[in-house]
Amino acid sequence: MRLSEFIVQHVDRIVDEWEKFAEAISADDSLDRATLRDHAKSILLASAADMRTAQTTSEQEAKAKGEGPEKTPSLDVAASCHGELRHTVGFDLVQMTAEFRHLRACVIRLWVDSLESPDMTYFHDMIRFNEAIDEALAESTAAYAEQVNRSRDIFLAILGHDLRAPLQAVSMSTELLLRKTTLEGDALTCAINIKRGARHMAVMVGDLLELVRSRLGKSLPIEPAPMDLADAAHAAIAEACAGNPECDPTLNVSGDTRGVWDAGRVDQLLQNLIGNALQHGSNKRDVTVTLSGEPATVRLTVHNYGTPIPANAIGTIFDPLVRSADEELGQPSTSLGLGLFIVKEVVNAHAGTIEVSSNENDGTLFTVVLPRKI
Repeated sequence: MRLSEFIVQHVDRIVDEWEKFAEAISADDSLDRATLRDHAKSILLASAADMRTAQTTSEQEAKAKGEGPEKTPSLDVAASCHGELRHTVGFDLVQMTAEFRHLRACVIRLWVDSLESPDMTYFHDMIRFNEAIDEALAESTAAYAEQVNRSRDIFLAILGHDLRAPLQAVSMSTELLLRKTTLEGDALTCAINIKRGARHMAVMVGDLLELVRSRLGKSLPIEPAPMDLADAAHAAIAEACAGNPECDPTLNVSGDTRGVWDAGRVDQLLQNLIGNALQHGSNKRDVTVTLSGEPATVRLTVHNYGTPIPANAIGTIFDPLVRSADEELGQPSTSLGLGLFIVKEVVNAHAGTIEVSSNENDGTLFTVVLPRKI
């Protein structure tokens, strides 16, 4: 009997074996029979249907590499649903993949035991069955991983949202304390440090929420309105240098720097670029911010001297959670590695462009070009 026929005729017996194994590896004793069996029957029947489909040698080679365009929709749907549900009921990735390993071994064992006179076509059947199971495993794993990522991102979103209230309470209480009470010496220093630390934490929480928003498939929301980029740059420099006497960036402005942008988002962009230059520059006074008004765009550059960005890191510099060379060397940072990622998202939301160049002689230069109107 051909393997595809064997699977169809004995599918309930095979699914019974699947159920027993799933029950044995599950940490939850309360799972009912339907949950344990899940999409096993659908996966098996779809595998049998796939095996009966004609396949050329080149198609077989492509499928073995995961490159073949020909897939079995019913198999992929069943496998994807299985991956999502296994995550929902508490199976880990190792347990789920173990199910497929056991299924493969179970089917081959039962089928071989039933054979009386094997021939070469049976070996071909085994290859086709293995291909089908591998496809189902790949789809289940991808769906499972997507659910894991989504659950993690939702958790981070809740965490970031809930952290904002206590942070705001700390900031407001510190501000009120500084206004209502005359503090001196160590007490004043401690209050200022608390205020500054709360501000840093608020920035990190905001960056975390922007990361989660992007991973959940939501673009950065903006509310464009007329503004002057030069005014925003002056304010961003003043805020970046608050309480830091060593900070003294140079601001050069030429041409018309007015446009229609989201003021809050532009402030994020400026704060992150200026903060990045101050953090990684060799001299906090040797940071230059330049604004140039052009006919349809405004060009912003932020320049600093210091350890250049390695050539192999330029391509990932705007990726989230990328650690800088300074952080790799153990130097402290108040960043989650999301600053430049947020900058890129803000630029994209305004239909602009951003580029970076970095070398020992010329220093590091970030160049942002924003259209005056989106």
